[in-house]
Formats: sequence, structure tokens, C-alpha cells
Amino acid sequence: MKSKVLTILLLSASLAFSQSASVWEKKGDALEASGKTRDALAAYQKAEKKSPKDAELLVKIAKQYGDLMPSLGKAAAKDAAESSLAYSRRAVKADPKSSDPHLAVALSLGKLTPYLGSRAKIDASREMKSEADTALRLNSKSDYAHHMLGRWHQEMAGIGGGTRLLAKVVYGGVPKGSYKEALEHFKKARSINSKRLIHQLEYGRTLAMMGRDADARKEINKGLAMRNSEADDAESKIRARQTLKNL
Repeated sequence: MKSKVLTILLLSASLAFSQSASVWEKKGDALEASGKTRDALAAYQKAEKKSPKDAELLVKIAKQYGDLMPSLGKAAAKDAAESSLAYSRRAVKADPKSSDPHLAVALSLGKLTPYLGSRAKIDASREMKSEADTALRLNSKSDYAHHMLGRWHQEMAGIGGGTRLLAKVVYGGVPKGSYKEALEHFKKARSINSKRLIHQLEYGRTLAMMGRDADARKEINKGLAMRNSEADDAESKIRARQTLKNL
């Protein structure tokens, strides 16, 4: 009899533990949807204490750290990017066969790259592409994986010949990118999820980089007319407006 009672108590405690994590995660989801990034992060981290190996939850925490960055100073933003990467890596370890954890690593590396030295940037760029490729292989319908690969090609294609030659001498070379490949990835990202304005804006910006000014103006203006819906949309529009200004 005592054994049965103990079993029931343990099952009840386990259920309450699980429900509590779920409740905090749902609160985090609601707060994120309302644009309350700091509060969402706090709620997700309370859920994390009860479910520390939940890959989906770890990805959500990584995203909140990344979303906080535009509102932070340089040092704090770098810390947030590093925290985002740390949570993303934990998510991959918890569930290596799911696409989103690998995508989270690629995204976090992309946010951390501006704060790295030259050699570290090259290493990060290689890992970023590898993780984005893995994310896309695991989920061919991932618009954000296509977007990250588009950004990767965009950045690599923009490296000048002098810088590339110097990097080859000092670091053994940098990966090659292609504006054509970038454009194709943004096009695919846009076809999968047309509501994300970042796909539209980066499609237009890539056209500008290719010297297709008239097309670029048209596509960028389409993106600028779209309503902001994600944390980094405002920053994406600032970048797009600067591209228009430089045409």
C-alpha cells in the first residue's frame, strides 16, 4: 500500500513539475507576441529551470537574447550574442536531429560576428554556413535557413579582392560567396514565407549589390511598405533605407 501511495505521489509531482514548465513557456510565448522581450526571456528561463534539456525552449531563449541586442550598448549586446550562442549550442546538443537548433546556432553566430576579430570572423562564417546548411537539410521548408544562407553569400561575395588576398596570406583564405546564390536563397525564403519583410528587403538589397538599381528600388520599397512584425524588422528597414540612399 505504501509503495502504491509513493508511486502516485511521485507521478503527481512529476506531472506538476512538467505542467509548471509548460505554464511558464506559454507565458513567455504570450509576452514575446506582445513584444515584451525581457519579460519573455524571464518567463522562458523560469521554464528552463524545470526543463533544462528542452531544445525548443532553449531555442526560444536564444532568440530572446538576440532580439534584445538592438536595445543594448555594445558590450551588453556582445554578451547577449554570446548568451544566445550558448543556448543555441545547448539546443543542438539536446536535439541534434531537429532543424531549429542548428538554425539558432547560425543566427547567433551571425549576430556575434560583428564583435569578433578577423580570424574568428572567418571561423564563425564557416560554421554559420555549415549550421544553416544542416538546418535546411533537416527542414527544406525553413525560410529562415534560406535567409541565413542568402546573408552568408551576400557577405562573402562583398569581400573585396585586396581583403580576400590578405586573408589568404594570413588565414589561408576566406569562403567564396555569390550574389546570384544569395538572390536565389532570398527568393526561396520569400516564396516560403512572404509575410517576413526581411526576405523582401534583403532580396532588394542584393539586387542593388548586383548593380540592378531599378529592380532594387522596386523590391526594397515593397519591403519598406510592409508592416513590422518581428523584433529586428525596424533595424532591417534602416539598413534597406541606407541602401536606397546609396543608389
